[in-house]
Amino acid sequence: MDPSDLTDLPDWPAILAAAGPYPIEAFQFVQDGLGHTVDRVLQHAHSGGMAMPDSRHISGQQLSLGLRDFAIERYGMLAPAVLRHWNVLRTEDFGRIVYAMIEAGCLSKTAEDSITDFASVFDFEEAFSPSQLSTRIGRE
Repeated sequence: MDPSDLTDLPDWPAILAAAGPYPIEAFQFVQDGLGHTVDRVLQHAHSGGMAMPDSRHISGQQLSLGLRDFAIERYGMLAPAVLRHWNVLRTEDFGRIVYAMIEAGCLSKTAEDSITDFASVFDFEEAFSPSQLSTRIGRE
């Protein structure tokens, strides 16, 4: 997914209806988290001495993991409650939101990208368990 293609979302009611039971706040979170994740991936590549990628494209797996980290950074111990409130209960929900934005022309994808890239990237219960949250929050 490439955040450089983000634009003002043209038709929120249609996008929300296409994606499922997710409020507009979940879309904003994914949009913000996409930019955050791309920045992290590029920073990691640069600090690791790797060649900088030609595009700002990331995979569904990278985005799912980045959104996990972004939720913890932004909401701390409340991250699982916030995501549940938005009906985001698994990485597949991130995929549904992203693909609704792609279909609306707000994001782009490559021929290799698929909604299945978001399938079971991590287990929400484990990733957002109190022990994992306190470990991750303590590192930041």
